[in-house]
Amino acid sequence: MTETAEARLKRMKMRAWRRGTKEMDIILGPYADANLAGMDAAALDRFDALLEENDQDLLPWVLGQAEAPGPLASLITEIGVFARNRFGAA
Repeated sequence: MTETAEARLKRMKMRAWRRGTKEMDIILGPYADANLAGMDAAALDRFDALLEENDQDLLPWVLGQAEAPGPLASLITEIGVFARNRFGAA
């Protein structure tokens, strides 16, 4: 059985908000709410792949403390900018 577009967005938003670490919930949840509905299929695939990553790896990538893997680098940079703008951080 294939996942409908609506079910996919709902699943991805839920996984973004319930990561396992509060820091990543606060970063990925609002990003997903604001951006998933407007993403094309390729961008959704990248975000889905990002959701498979471990929070202990994701947080340093998003904060710019470690280099993100190539396929996810631009998305992680975008998420980091979104989070900094949301929280008014430099």
